Amino acid sequence: MGHRLSKIYTRTGDAGTTGLGDGERASKTAARVHAMGDVDELNSVIGVLLSETLETRLQEILLAIQHDLFDLGGEISIPGSTLLPATAVARLEAAIDNCNDNLPPLKEFILPGGSRPAALCHLARTVCRRAERAVVGLSHAETINTVLLEYLNRLSDLLFVMARTLARENGGEEVLWDRSRLTENS
Repeated sequence: MGHRLSKIYTRTGDAGTTGLGDGERASKTAARVHAMGDVDELNSVIGVLLSETLETRLQEILLAIQHDLFDLGGEISIPGSTLLPATAVARLEAAIDNCNDNLPPLKEFILPGGSRPAALCHLARTVCRRAERAVVGLSHAETINTVLLEYLNRLSDLLFVMARTLARENGGEEVLWDRSRLTENS
């Protein structure tokens, strides 16, 4: 394969538009461009999480997710294309079940934290929710592959379960919401 970018600055976006994958140009404020950017940010946050020391099983899941997100973003970038297979959703569900099997039942709300990797995973979860909202917004204006919405919805669930797993690693604990603070502060 040849070089994809031989020159990084093209000046083609100076007027507030950007190129889509099909060669069309769109405003940088368009719903499609917002969705592409939020998915790209999510992929980057997962990259930061991957820079932490994680068990191999979680690293492999997250790396596969990064590849899926690149395909998902590509599908948003090329209107009418289908790049993310429906089987990607099933892979996320299997990963959720696998991670959740080792966790105790959830009896209270969890605050983001517990360890640096867990906090980063919670950050990825919240960015995922934003990306999901952006793709939902795009779906109200244009027809998109519903697999994209299913994938982002399951991914936020997986990131939540994974954050719980990471908080408990090496004898750590989850940070639980303290309901009693409501009555103390009244």
